[in-house]
Amino acid sequence: MGMKTQGTEEASGLEDGGVVNFQSKGVRYNSPVAQVVLVGLVCFCCPGMFNALSGMGGGGQVDHTVANNANTALYTTFAVFGILGGGIYNVLGPHLTLFAGCSTYVIYVGSFLYYNHQKDQTFAVIAGAILGVGAGLLWAGQGAIMTSYPPFGRKGTYISVFWTVFNFGGVIGGLVPFVLNYHRTSPSVNDGTYIAFMSFMSLGALLTLTILPPNKVVREDGSRLEFVKYSNPSKEAKEILKLFLNWKMLMIVPAAWASNFFYSYQFNNVNGLLFNLRTRGLNNVFYWGAQMLGSVGIGCLLDFSFRSRRTRGFVGVGIVAVMAAAVWAGGLAKQLQYSLDNKPELLDFKDGKRFMGPFHSTSAT
Repeated sequence: MGMKTQGTEEASGLEDGGVVNFQSKGVRYNSPVAQVVLVGLVCFCCPGMFNALSGMGGGGQVDHTVANNANTALYTTFAVFGILGGGIYNVLGPHLTLFAGCSTYVIYVGSFLYYNHQKDQTFAVIAGAILGVGAGLLWAGQGAIMTSYPPFGRKGTYISVFWTVFNFGGVIGGLVPFVLNYHRTSPSVNDGTYIAFMSFMSLGALLTLTILPPNKVVREDGSRLEFVKYSNPSKEAKEILKLFLNWKMLMIVPAAWASNFFYSYQFNNVNGLLFNLRTRGLNNVFYWGAQMLGSVGIGCLLDFSFRSRRTRGFVGVGIVAVMAAAVWAGGLAKQLQYSLDNKPELLDFKDGKRFMGPFHSTSAT
């Protein structure tokens, strides 16, 4: 995505002439791991909190129609700007791209705060479409950084570090509605919940300004990245179109589809239908916490297990496929017990055995 690695002989210091002391202990601010953690913190505050809010079911509202319509608009524009985002990142660079992307998350949550007082879903749907644009920019920037900054042979570890920090946002985001709505009997979250999410997201947008441009990042071996800015947007558009002729890129499409299609079902028709408000927040804590553990495990497997990268890849895919099939089998068994026309009594985390079965199915996913 417009980046390449310079030889070590060209990387004895920073661009301004300063020399990097590679023997010093601690983590340098301009090291890849520090920048990956910063990107993780940005995603902790923005998509991490978005995930926590979405995980509540219906965006924290009793009527899921608004969130469903907003998400339809969101993923429509996301599908377009997920493709265009890489070219935009190459033209604008990390600061503008990531800042613009993160700012749209605040607008989205603000639309649900508005809906708490004015039952008009127009703003939420428009905000969803705007967020789709922003999410495309943010995740394109994140992908460019995650695939180019880590040293060879440690990409799995760096991605697991990012994923752990990022999903910790979902954990904290789950605690927010759990605590703020612990004694609330209404099925919709209060204003304070939305304001807390917006505060985190605003902080995430500001954190994007602390991320260094690629040519300032220096790896431990002294190599550094040079950012390649293409001549103009039309050149970027041509490069994007070429991706549709790249069979390796097209092979990623099924995996990309499989990684996201289930969220609306899990959040709205499982967590949103089976559990009361405070328990939905608590479920989020364990749901995103489980993703943290899973990312660490798969990261270690992909970097440190078998000698062959091909073998590590096949084993990793196999483990994920088997676990996913097992979880969906358990989910199907529960789904056969209820429907939208035959909704069960809402469960609370204090309900003991009645709660544990659906809870395990939800958090294991």
